[in-house]
Amino acid sequence: MKPLTLQALAVTLIATVTVAKSPYQSVLQHSRIRGRQHGPNVCAMQRIQGTDKKYFTNCKQWYHRKICGKPTVVTYECCPGYEKVVGEKGCPAALPLVNIYNTLGVVGATTTKMYSERAGLQKEIEGPGSFTFFSPSNEAWAALPTEILDALVSNVNIELLNVLHYHMVNKRLTSEDLKHGSSFPSMYQDFNVHIQHYSNGVVTVNCARLVKTDQHATNGIVHVVDRVITAITNDVNSFLDTDEELESLQTAVAAAGLTGMLEKEGSYTIFAPTNEAFKKIPQEMLDRILGDPVALKDLLNYHILKNLHCSESIVSGTPLETLQGTVLEVGCDGQEMTLNGKTIVTEKDKLGTNGVVHYINELLIPDSVKTLKELAEGTPQVSTATKLFLDAGLGPHLTGSEAVTLLAPQNDAFKGRLTMTPELRKVMRNHILKNKFSSKSLFHGQKLETLGGNKLRVFLFRNNLCIENACIAAHDKNGRYATMFIVDKVLAPPMGTIMDVLKADSRFSTLVGNIQKAGLTELLNQNGTYTVFAPTNDAFRAMPPADLNKLTRDPKELTKLLKYHIGDEFLISGAVTSHTRVKPLSGDKLELGMRNSTMYVNRVPVVDGDMMATNGVVHAVGSIIKPLPPKIVSDQAVGSSSRRTSAVKAGPQVMKNEDLFQKIED
Repeated sequence: MKPLTLQALAVTLIATVTVAKSPYQSVLQHSRIRGRQHGPNVCAMQRIQGTDKKYFTNCKQWYHRKICGKPTVVTYECCPGYEKVVGEKGCPAALPLVNIYNTLGVVGATTTKMYSERAGLQKEIEGPGSFTFFSPSNEAWAALPTEILDALVSNVNIELLNVLHYHMVNKRLTSEDLKHGSSFPSMYQDFNVHIQHYSNGVVTVNCARLVKTDQHATNGIVHVVDRVITAITNDVNSFLDTDEELESLQTAVAAAGLTGMLEKEGSYTIFAPTNEAFKKIPQEMLDRILGDPVALKDLLNYHILKNLHCSESIVSGTPLETLQGTVLEVGCDGQEMTLNGKTIVTEKDKLGTNGVVHYINELLIPDSVKTLKELAEGTPQVSTATKLFLDAGLGPHLTGSEAVTLLAPQNDAFKGRLTMTPELRKVMRNHILKNKFSSKSLFHGQKLETLGGNKLRVFLFRNNLCIENACIAAHDKNGRYATMFIVDKVLAPPMGTIMDVLKADSRFSTLVGNIQKAGLTELLNQNGTYTVFAPTNDAFRAMPPADLNKLTRDPKELTKLLKYHIGDEFLISGAVTSHTRVKPLSGDKLELGMRNSTMYVNRVPVVDGDMMATNGVVHAVGSIIKPLPPKIVSDQAVGSSSRRTSAVKAGPQVMKNEDLFQKIED
C-alpha cells in the first residue's frame, strides 16, 4: 500500500505543477511538441503571411493555420535560451550566459544595445545586479516617428537614458512572474510598467507584446518587446478631457455620471467614439438617447469592457463582456482590430493607469437603447414585416415608450405580393403583445393578449418555444422599452374548433361529410388536444371508386380510418423532429418527420400545416394515410431497437392540458 500511496502523491504533485503552468508556458510547450521532430529545443512558430509578426503556436492556430483571419507560414526556430550547433540537429546548445549588455546582442536587439552605450547605460547593465530589461526590438525603434527618435538621441542623451530606464525593473522577472494585471516600478522615477498575461499566451508590457521571452543573463533577464513603451501617468478619463477629437464623448460621459468611475482604479478597455462617430448617427436618434439618462448610460457602458485588452492580445474573434452586460465580438483582420466584424478602430492602445483606450469612428448602438422600429429596421430578415407594421399604421407603437412585445415574422413567412387591407391590418395588429416579455419567462399554457384583443397561447416543446403556430427563431432583441421576438411564421390564432376549421375550408367538404357519417362531430367540437391530419377532397377522389364506396357504406371502417388520422396529442410542425411518433385514436403509431421544411406523416407530405383550432391543430394531407409496413429487425438488433423506440417516445411532445384549448373569445 505504501508504494501506491507515494505514487499517488507523485501524480498529484505533477498534476499540480501542470495546472500551475502559465498560459505563455502552455503555448510554448505546445510549440515545442510541434517542433520536436526537427530536433531538441526546436519550437514551431507561425508567421502571418506578408508580415514579420510571429507567434508561438497553440492548438487552435496550428490546425486552422490562421492568425487574425490571415494565413500563416510555419517556421521552426530555436526555443528561448537555445541555439544551433553546426553539424547537429535541432538546437542542442544553451545560449551563453553573459551580462545583459551582451545578451542584447545575442538576442538580436542590437539597436537597444547601441543606444545603451550612447546613453551611458552600458556600464550599469554590464555590472552586478538583478535587472529585467524589456528591450524594444530593432523594428520597434525603427517604427518611432523620426522627430521623436531624433529628440531622444540628441543633446546629452538624458531623455534616451530615461526611456531605457523605464524599460527596466530592478529585479529579475521571468514570464512566470509576469502575472495578469500586475505592475512593477520601473527604474525611471518608479513609474510603473503594466503587465497583462492573457489566456491565449500573449504577454504584454504597456500593451507592447513580448516577442522573445526569458533570455537569461548573469545579472538579470531580457524580454524583447515589439514597441518602445512610454511612462503612464494619467487615467483613461484624461484622454477624454484633453483630446478635442473626443469632445462629444466627454460631454456624454459627464452627462451619464461616469466621469468618476473612469478616474478611479480599474482595468477597463474603452472603445472611444470620435466626434465623427457621433455625427454619423441620425440626429433624432442621438437626441433621444442623449436626453434619456438610462439609454445614455447603457450606450456608453456598451463601449467599455470589464477587463483590459490591448490590441496585441486579440488573435481571433472573441466575445468579451461589456459593463452594459452584453458582449462585443472583438477580433482582428490582419493588422486591423475589429468590433462585431467591422474594422472601425482608428487608433489603438492609448494606455492609462486604469485601462486602455482604442479610438473608433462608429458609434456602437446596443439593442437596449433602441426603439422597436430601430430594432426591426436593423434586422434584415424581418424587413417585410417591418414595412407591413408601418403600412398598417402601427408606427406609434414601434417608436414610443410603450411596453410591448413585437412578434416579427421572417421574410420567408410571407408569400406573394402583399397589399395592405383591413384584414391584413388586423393580422399585423395581432403580432404586437401587450406588455414586454422575455422568451425565458414564457411557460407552457400561458396566454398573451395582443393589441387586437386576441389571446395567444404559448406552447413549449422539447425543441421549440412557440406562440400559436409561430415558433421563436432567434434570441430576443430587448429594446429600451419593448422586446422583439423573431418568429418563423405569420401568426394564425384559432377561430374555432377543429370542426369549425374544417367546415370553413372547401378543400375538406368530403372529410366533413365523412366525419358526420362516422359520428365524430361531437369529438372534434369538444375540448381536447388533437392533431388532425385532414385528407383533402383530392385525397378521397384518388381512392379507387370501389374502395371509396365500400368505405362510406361501412360506418365502422370509416370511423377506424378517420380515427387513424387523429393524433391524441397536440403537435404543430415546429414540434416535429426527424423521429417523432404520435399515437392515433385508432391503430398503430403515426411516424412524423421533417425534410426540406416539409412535414411528413407515414411518408405522406403535409400540403398545408398548422391550421390552429381551440382544441387542436389541423394539417392537410393530399393522400389517405396508411400504416407503414413493419420493419424487419435482426435478432441482434432487437435490444438496441427497443431502446431507440423508447428514446423516440420521449421525444418532443407536450403534456396534455384540457384547459389549454378552451375556446378563446376575440
